[in-house]
Amino acid sequence: MMNFAQFGNDLYTGKRSVPVVERRRAFYAGSLVMLAIALLGFGVRGLNLGLEFKGGSEFRVSAAASTENYEQKARVVVSESGEASGINVTKIGDDTVRVQTAKLADADAGTVREGLAKTFDVPVSNVSATFIGPSWGASVSQKALQALVIFILLVALVMAIYFRTWKMSVAALVALGHDLVITAGIYAWTGFEVSPATLIGFLTVLGYSLYDTVVVFDKVRENTSEAFASGRMTYAQAANLAVNQTMVRSINTTVVALLPIVSILVVGFTTLGPGTLIDLSLVLGIGIFVGAYSSIFIATPLLVSLRSKEERVVELGKRAARHQAKAAKQEATSEQARDAGQSGAEAAATVGAGATPAAEGEHSTVTGRAVHRYAQAGPRNQPRRPPKSKR
Repeated sequence: MMNFAQFGNDLYTGKRSVPVVERRRAFYAGSLVMLAIALLGFGVRGLNLGLEFKGGSEFRVSAAASTENYEQKARVVVSESGEASGINVTKIGDDTVRVQTAKLADADAGTVREGLAKTFDVPVSNVSATFIGPSWGASVSQKALQALVIFILLVALVMAIYFRTWKMSVAALVALGHDLVITAGIYAWTGFEVSPATLIGFLTVLGYSLYDTVVVFDKVRENTSEAFASGRMTYAQAANLAVNQTMVRSINTTVVALLPIVSILVVGFTTLGPGTLIDLSLVLGIGIFVGAYSSIFIATPLLVSLRSKEERVVELGKRAARHQAKAAKQEATSEQARDAGQSGAEAAATVGAGATPAAEGEHSTVTGRAVHRYAQAGPRNQPRRPPKSKR
């Protein structure tokens, strides 16, 4: 059974090939389905904005004697104050309960504090109450949006200059938008809270996705430049070879990046409970996986589609077709010659097998006819005369 290293080597040398560019329509269709599911998540569930973005009151009960049915108990306490909607109850660690509500008046907040202390059998001092206004979240969101726009413009400019074609910038940015929409949509379906850590995760995903795409594009540029010079491969074939050559690297990088993230998620879900680590790890895990997919199956195929109508690319396709047809013809001729040689050797062996064996001291021809020993050395094999006297 072939190991993964041998498979990667075969992909790099071209001995094996995954037809990514050739079957790009199938990958486009798969991405459209994922985008539709992600957009549906925004419409059906929407993003669960944290308290930092929408504002409200937060209560934390620490060292609770018992957290059994903690969510139901906390909701009953908050409902008695007159606030029955927008209640979010989570458990942090083993004995801390966090309750988030809409903004409560000071008197109502005091009532909720006392009620939570009594319900969870802790002193009132163990229940903290804080109010967070929405202005901080709005400011952070605005700054993040400004940073995103500036980041995208700079990336587009740098990539266009580095790769000497604006179409690579377009393909990379489309793949980037694809990653962000799918990541945010999946995050919406999970119902996890969007916190400042989530925003940090989204911005980190941008960098990872672009990094992976640029690595693939750099190999695409190298292969296509060689193809334009030699005329042996079409632009699509050279780009597909580049994707195959970087595929194993992308898979290895993604696996290595996901291992610690998965570990944090497992520890967070089983031990720590909801918090900054889970918010950040979840968005990073989704974004890194989707980013690796888009750099291989979306960015490069889209680049090939964008450049397929260029005159230079069309001319390269004609040159490559002529070269490959000539190479195929030469290969067919060589194969026919090898087959003819094998047939002649088999016929000679068959004739020789049916002939009468030569007598001892005699050789035989390919037809089986005996050859006298005096004729073995050639037609003028005469007995040697004794040397003349030196006198």
